[in-house]
Amino acid sequence: QVQLVESGGGLVQAGGSLRLSCAASGGFVSRYYMGWFRQAPGKEREFVAGIGPLTWMEFRYRDSVKGRFTISRDNSKNTMYLQMNTLKPEDTAVYYCAAARTTGGQSSGTYTYDYWGQGTQVTVSS
Repeated sequence: QVQLVESGGGLVQAGGSLRLSCAASGGFVSRYYMGWFRQAPGKEREFVAGIGPLTWMEFRYRDSVKGRFTISRDNSKNTMYLQMNTLKPEDTAVYYCAAARTTGGQSSGTYTYDYWGQGTQVTVSS
């Protein structure tokens, strides 16, 4: 059973930066497709970014965060990151990390993922 714990959320002004971390136990992040999702109040959970396992390196981003967010992974720490720059008020949400054993080509679907963290709040003030 993989357990995921997010950290790094907080309150930041528009234009600022935050780095989210997702620490894993019970499994290696390098062997899973790892993703970041977010959910704003009253909205559905949406895909933000994904990174493939070592055997299939892939990076994916939703269009609205391309050029501002960077997903990465430190295998030695068994941790995944999301560096968020030039934050906007519309980035405000609870951010979740997730792990999938396989994606079947559907890496952006919440149903693809087998394990989820508890979420961390990101609030961007204008």
